[in-house]
Amino acid sequence: MTMQKEKLAGRPPVANTVQQIPPSGIRKYFDMAAKMQDVISLGVGEPDFSTPWSIREAAIHSIERGQTAYTSTWGMPELRQSVSKHLQYLYNIEYNPESEILITAGVSEAMDLAMRAILNPGDEVIVAEPCFVSYKSCVLLAGGVPVVIKTSADNGFGMTIEAIEKVRTPRLKAILVGYPSNPTGSTMDAPELQKIVDYARKHGLFLISDEIYDRLVYEGKHTCVASLPGACDRTILLNGFSKSYAMTGWRVGYACGPKDVIGAMMKIHSFTMICVSTMGQKAAIEALAHGEHAVQNMIRQYNQRRLLMVNGFNEMGLKCHTPKGAFYAFPSVASTGLTCEELTERLLFDEKVAVVPGSAFGETGAPYIRCSYATSLQNIGAALGRISHFLESMR
Repeated sequence: MTMQKEKLAGRPPVANTVQQIPPSGIRKYFDMAAKMQDVISLGVGEPDFSTPWSIREAAIHSIERGQTAYTSTWGMPELRQSVSKHLQYLYNIEYNPESEILITAGVSEAMDLAMRAILNPGDEVIVAEPCFVSYKSCVLLAGGVPVVIKTSADNGFGMTIEAIEKVRTPRLKAILVGYPSNPTGSTMDAPELQKIVDYARKHGLFLISDEIYDRLVYEGKHTCVASLPGACDRTILLNGFSKSYAMTGWRVGYACGPKDVIGAMMKIHSFTMICVSTMGQKAAIEALAHGEHAVQNMIRQYNQRRLLMVNGFNEMGLKCHTPKGAFYAFPSVASTGLTCEELTERLLFDEKVAVVPGSAFGETGAPYIRCSYATSLQNIGAALGRISHFLESMR
């Protein structure tokens, strides 16, 4: 049926909120690259490592034993206990596995649940740009209003209290913190994060902390927001297995926080997702029990790739701050005279290198492109060569 016929039939349109949300700027270029031959992709933020064998084996064994039924909506007790011990070991923070930990379908679902659990229509959430593409959309879908603050390479793309204070209104409900950052790879140290915690306490705000890249830190140590003084009773900690354990397709994450908030999130989860797959949870249990060696090996390789990519961009004249976490470089393309969208398309069609325009992550990202170094040293070297060739052809 054509759109005209549908209108004549009186079919109502889809929801206004959904119509206002743009499609993902990441997937657009990934889909374009997928239809081409000989493309080197620096686009999608996904580990190029296979899930470690012992983790895969745990899932296989669960299937062989017929462990394929629903689990508790909260998640398997053993997995929640493992998450609790894991966080206590890493960050000296305690969560009750019975009531303060919820197993979710990745951090993406956890983020959606957190927003829907705490926001009333019109409530505001501060989001620092450049930011992951789903942050503002999750706020909007929950009936909230994303309030953007801009960050800069000058201070490592960190949030500041001054920027938050400029946009604060009586409707502000939460501050969304996402470090290490996608797309910038930036981190924030404990003193700076403590300022945000103190600000949230002063003004009675929630903190939502997306820490999916917490293990992928190459300089200094990661600071878990919930572990800071005064943070635990107002922080919703989101994390998972996708990045650290190369388990993106398994879709296993978790949310930790105050009992009433996690209980509200569980209620929504029970009516929508019901539970995460049994075999995925079994795999996650194995990851926490025996996956550390693989994590450390991946960190070492990512660090080599990080230095190669950042040095390569700076040498060819694309100024690139050094990311301290995640697996993204975020070079400025202002010197090329092209917009980030123009450069992205030219690199894809002229040189067969796929990157993501910084504008996909908000207006503040417009002078940049995001390049993932979750690919081999050989691919990174070849991609840098092609990009350098393109820049030379413009001179």
